[in-house]
Amino acid sequence: MADPFYITTAIHYPNGKPHIGHAYETIAADIIARFQRLLGREVRFQTGTDEHGLKMAQKARDLGMTPRALADEMSGHFRDLFDKLDITYDRFIRTTDADHHRASHAIWEAMAAKGDLYLDRYEGWYSVRDEAYYDEKELVEGEGGEKLSPQGTPVEWTEEETWFFRLSSYAEPLLELLNKPGFLEPASRRNEMIAFVEGGLKDLSVSRTSFDWGVKVPGSENHVMYVWVDALTNYITGLGYPDGGELWDKFWPASLHLIGKDIVRFHTIYWPAFLMSADLPVPQKVFGHGFLLNRGVKESKSAGNVTDPNELVDLYGVDALRYFLMAEVTFGQDGSYSAQALVNKVNAELANSFGNLAQRTLSMIHKNMDGKLEAFEPSEDDMKLLSTVREACRDVLPREFEALNFSVGIEAWLKAVFACNAYVDEQAPWGLKKTDPERMKAVLQTLFMAIRDLAIAIQPVVPAKSATVLDQLGVGEDHRSYADLSNEGWFAALASTGHSIEKPNPVFPRLELPEQETA
Repeated sequence: MADPFYITTAIHYPNGKPHIGHAYETIAADIIARFQRLLGREVRFQTGTDEHGLKMAQKARDLGMTPRALADEMSGHFRDLFDKLDITYDRFIRTTDADHHRASHAIWEAMAAKGDLYLDRYEGWYSVRDEAYYDEKELVEGEGGEKLSPQGTPVEWTEEETWFFRLSSYAEPLLELLNKPGFLEPASRRNEMIAFVEGGLKDLSVSRTSFDWGVKVPGSENHVMYVWVDALTNYITGLGYPDGGELWDKFWPASLHLIGKDIVRFHTIYWPAFLMSADLPVPQKVFGHGFLLNRGVKESKSAGNVTDPNELVDLYGVDALRYFLMAEVTFGQDGSYSAQALVNKVNAELANSFGNLAQRTLSMIHKNMDGKLEAFEPSEDDMKLLSTVREACRDVLPREFEALNFSVGIEAWLKAVFACNAYVDEQAPWGLKKTDPERMKAVLQTLFMAIRDLAIAIQPVVPAKSATVLDQLGVGEDHRSYADLSNEGWFAALASTGHSIEKPNPVFPRLELPEQETA
């Protein structure tokens, strides 16, 4: 029995509506979750919103709202988007949830019991936008000599009474963890974090008194927890911490925290240290993906180039967007988005290649074989094609998806699609009906078998469209796992039932750019 698999996204900060970056990370996590389910693993998938902190309090004040009202409204936008994107999460967590406040209190009290919290005074630089503290040596100079964080965000000098966490005590175990193969990927992120720890760790301020929108520090009226203590704890809240139980026993430690590269420090230094302090297991793996750029430029509200993923779905469809983001970008690196690139790629690879392959194959079976499947003896050419497709679908794509190399796995799948189309051109089944009808049947049914493998393999990326193809083929919902790719007798079993192929409807229609995009 395969081990259970627990995957989380970063919980998204809802001081504004979701943008394409939120969609990118959550789609990637959903593809991983679906992929692991198809491998036969029991999966727990958690996402949600991170609703506390000074940034939320300031935004709500600017809008004349309470922080809670702003959180309720914006968190709803994230949930609506994720449902629209066909995200199969098991829990959408909010840091305003009652069980989350209880879990945050519990981990705080565990760290206090360990002797890792002490009261003192903080004086230093703080970025409200990042909700992060920065050392003087980390700051960069902006225009006019303005001090900025490493992320290019404004910082302000902060002085207040605070609780500190003894982060400096955890340098050696953190270095041991960071050097553990597979814990933090890609390697570039791991090297950055090792260098950060080796540069010397200072104790971390973990409470604020300058605002009150957050989880209260146990036993304190005027301290709220540093937003990252609260936010990171969501990963264990969703499994029943501190009570334990079936979910906790089954799924912790997390199999994978999927996050953006800008918050790697919080997840691979602060979070493991908090867990070590609380005597809890650390996550098995953290992956820091890159940014999604708009025509090569990072999106920002000030630049006026923020892309609403809802609009993309309305224009091009969910599966088209999912496919483009995973096929176009090398996961872990920065990637670039444009509507033109999306339309070109989806039309070339899904509509013209895979979609056309399925449409003309099923149409010919319906028209030239009365839709009836029958047993046949494949030729050497048939076996060669099926071998090519099976290698891509059973071996290469799963191996690359397991390693989070989505674009590489999809490229192997696409080469198998191209091989099928080349086989169609070589065999020319449309001309065989009169000259060799039995050979025509063998060719069409070989393609039928290949399309079934291709549709099963690509399910995590384009779940709705794959399901439509498999429905048209007549492959039952209980025969669509990756294990079914190794079932050699499936075609004979399907043919023996008298299954008939109906006239197919196109699954991947060509996309068109709106007029403003073509101008």
